[in-house]
Amino acid sequence: MSVIVAIDQGTTSTRCLVFDQAERVVGQSARQVTQSFQQPGWVEHDANELWQQVQETVLEALGAAGRSARDVVALGVANQRETCLIWDRATHQPLSPALVWQDTRTAELCAELAAVHGKDGFRPLTGLPISTYFSASKLHWWLREHPELAARARRGELALGTIDSWLAYRLTGRHVTDVTNASRTQLFDIQRLEWSQTLLDTFSLDAGLMPEVVASSGVIALCKTLLPGVPLTGLLGDQQAALVGQGCLRPGQLKNTYGTGGFAMLHTGAAPVVSRHGLLTTLAYQFGNNPAQYALEGSVAIAGAAVRWLRDGLGLIGSIAELEPLAASVKDAGGVTFVPAFGGLFAPHWRDDARGVLLGLTQHTTKAHVARATLEGVAMQTAEVLDIMAEEGGYQPDTVRVDGAMSRNNLFLQCQADLLGYRVQRSAMQESTALGAARAAAYAVGFWSPDEAVGVPNALAQSEPHVGEAAARTFEPTRDNEFRLNARARWSGAVSRSLGLGKL
Repeated sequence: MSVIVAIDQGTTSTRCLVFDQAERVVGQSARQVTQSFQQPGWVEHDANELWQQVQETVLEALGAAGRSARDVVALGVANQRETCLIWDRATHQPLSPALVWQDTRTAELCAELAAVHGKDGFRPLTGLPISTYFSASKLHWWLREHPELAARARRGELALGTIDSWLAYRLTGRHVTDVTNASRTQLFDIQRLEWSQTLLDTFSLDAGLMPEVVASSGVIALCKTLLPGVPLTGLLGDQQAALVGQGCLRPGQLKNTYGTGGFAMLHTGAAPVVSRHGLLTTLAYQFGNNPAQYALEGSVAIAGAAVRWLRDGLGLIGSIAELEPLAASVKDAGGVTFVPAFGGLFAPHWRDDARGVLLGLTQHTTKAHVARATLEGVAMQTAEVLDIMAEEGGYQPDTVRVDGAMSRNNLFLQCQADLLGYRVQRSAMQESTALGAARAAAYAVGFWSPDEAVGVPNALAQSEPHVGEAAARTFEPTRDNEFRLNARARWSGAVSRSLGLGKL
């Protein structure tokens, strides 16, 4: 009856999955997260709502599994990474909204920092360019705009952190984060694995406000609420959790997750690889006392969010399920190219001033062409990132493992394979993020047997994740290199037209 509970607190949903000893999902529950857009470029969540959803989904998932807290061996948490907030240490109450990674209110501040330090001035320490994407500028902005909180911060009354820190604090009372989430704040020295005093000073933040940094897998603390006595043993940023869930634990293995955004990650081993072309150097995971592992990441701001825009913004489709047959009703996009840069472009461009453009429209353009161009636009962003990733990582991949909601769309994955020129492998286990959190938690308590040679569970090191189940499928490229070169040239021209529009 023993189980592992995994919480996946994401940008658009809060999920809980319960896994048995054979890595089977025996119970699950989910809630849709409310997003607030107070002003253009502002994206917020209610931190109390996130905590409430965690409580509800955990209890519902355990109920669906026919288990109780007494059956839970360990708890793992994966989270939307750069989203951050400030809370009261004594009352546990949030004193800011959760400022979401998509939020661009700090664009002016980031431009000022880039003018002084250079766009890549913090890369030697953090592996990251200066961008609104990361947590540091958001935390600085909130305290600057709320001087009464800044005064309380100086007195040590507040805590700052990402969503994993917030949930860990509510669950255990301990202020912690893991190395993967710390590496996304732009305040963390990724080689020393510690907070950088230089960067804390740059953003006017005190080290005493920051969480203690721990390994991604290890006994962190016992829960005091929700699951009293259950050890919290896994903390991972959601994309790193998906890397673990997809079994990409060997250098050279590659995964891409199509969620609200798109997140490609290449495992590069025990030493960081510095990118020269706009990719992120980040922590992949650290299990117990084993050496930390690193990755190259290409973050695409808009993936599934573009599909929701077709439904909710334009009304071109009534449901997500309608997109594939609509896009498949035409043989191509009819010359239409869509760059979904609604709030700027992430890797490899890092342009906060980019905006979405839809090019090549004629009187013969139909909503089917726009639908297909949307799928191709997301796939083209990913192909652009993966091309650079292979070059900089020194690997020539033959497969990318994919997960996330958009990976259920067969036409989209065929477009992706055609644009990449190598196979795209979809796992039947779409909840790779939750599985990765569960694996990190289970490894720490020996629930899934470790492989002492590499310091990771046998299931991770030796087997493909759930391949062979009904939804698993491999997509082989069907187009030639000339097609790919033409597509890249067309895409490059469209991207150039999207730049600077945010300043108009």
